[in-house]
Amino acid sequence: MNARTTAPLSPEWRWLRLSLAGLWLWTAAVSLWEWNGQSLALLAALPAAWAPVKPWLMGCGVAADLLIGMWLWWRPGRAAYLAALGAMGVMTLLASAVEPAWWLHPFGPLAKNVPIAAALLLLWRQDVRA
Repeated sequence: MNARTTAPLSPEWRWLRLSLAGLWLWTAAVSLWEWNGQSLALLAALPAAWAPVKPWLMGCGVAADLLIGMWLWWRPGRAAYLAALGAMGVMTLLASAVEPAWWLHPFGPLAKNVPIAAALLLLWRQDVRA
């Protein structure tokens, strides 16, 4: 049979998965809460001509964060881990294009994506297929 099965996760693996899901959900919530504050400020470096697109970009980011967070929380698996990794990669590339200096920020808003990617890859690898 080709049915997909997931090996039971130890508490440590569940904690890793749930902490990543929580991170994505928290990011969505904070992005909505700060819609007219920090969220909009993150896109300040874009040219003025992009002004009409900024709300759309922010909305897509919030939707992606929310969907991936829910997926990781309620229906984890290889597809969810790869989707999270892909979305994070795209968002990291876009953020790097908008403001490359974020790589040098003392709080590491983009550098933190490296260990998050490693955690997602570890979760992807531990997911067992029958």
